[in-house]
Amino acid sequence: LSRSRSVPFIVPPTLHGRDWINLTNEEKVQEDSDPYMIAQSGPRSSFHSLAGAYVVGTVNPELYKFPEDKSETDFPEGNIGRLWFSIEYEQESERLLVSLIKVRKLQPPADSCSPFVKIYLLPDERSYLQSKTKRKTLNPQFDENFVFQVSSKMLLQRTLKFLVYRVDKQKKHHLLGQVIFPLKNETLTDDNKLVIWRDLEKENLEPPSDYGDIQFSLSYNDYLGRLTVVVLRARGLKLQEESHAVSVYVKVSLMNHNKFIKSKKTAAVLGSPNPVYNETFSFKTDQTELDTASLSLSVLQSIKGERTHLLGRVVVGPFMYTRGKELEHWNEMINKPKELVKRWHALCHST
Repeated sequence: LSRSRSVPFIVPPTLHGRDWINLTNEEKVQEDSDPYMIAQSGPRSSFHSLAGAYVVGTVNPELYKFPEDKSETDFPEGNIGRLWFSIEYEQESERLLVSLIKVRKLQPPADSCSPFVKIYLLPDERSYLQSKTKRKTLNPQFDENFVFQVSSKMLLQRTLKFLVYRVDKQKKHHLLGQVIFPLKNETLTDDNKLVIWRDLEKENLEPPSDYGDIQFSLSYNDYLGRLTVVVLRARGLKLQEESHAVSVYVKVSLMNHNKFIKSKKTAAVLGSPNPVYNETFSFKTDQTELDTASLSLSVLQSIKGERTHLLGRVVVGPFMYTRGKELEHWNEMINKPKELVKRWHALCHST
């Protein structure tokens, strides 16, 4: 590692009682006419043009740099690109302003890459706004503005989706990755322009399973004895009727020896077969209980005035209760303490 060079910090000589000598090249140097005026308390500087100055220490220039924006330099392993955008909401005109700023470090399968971005405001999957295509670059700079009309009442129910594509020589479009951003976690006001960056994720291209799928992260902190679940999203849900009256939520239950311990619920999302949640729940769980504990995630639908209907559920836990992907997810969580391990799971309808 190259060490940063320190800069000498110099106290200039005292100017009182000195004679000045004119030099030919119009420089002026102080003459040491009075030896008692020369500062004697430190080593003489090697800067001869500053006769009588002395070094009192050094300044580390690293300390005076502006903090570096890590979002431009720190990319996790396996990263497929990063997208920057800003959002602002105008209350009076009920307009959501989205600025697509840039994408960095795209990882296309082909050599050349001409990217563009489609922007959706979910749950509306049919209409979208589209950026210009940038020619042959892995680091496109867009700086384009888009407007969605959305009422303030519905705003926090909506989710932004950015799909990043590349165009090949045959003019075919290939999806490189996506960013899903629920608006409910943000405070959107007129004078509050939020600049946000997110890493691209691969879209789950497999068709959803019969009852749909759910994506969540698991993490266990052995030091705090805390089991954390982040309910991210579901897709391909078979809603009994598609309407805004239908609300869908996820119930997360902690069991031990098949005995119910505690459950927590996400907020309900209206009328979408592909709801986005991004909600975090923690359960106190001792390390000794990890062999007998399990988590059940149920996706439930309620229609105003009617009873709740189970759309599907999944159980993750140790070998005692699970096999396959559900067991793998649980074991990976235990093997990577304090790390969030994210996976998709198929929902089942059996109880």
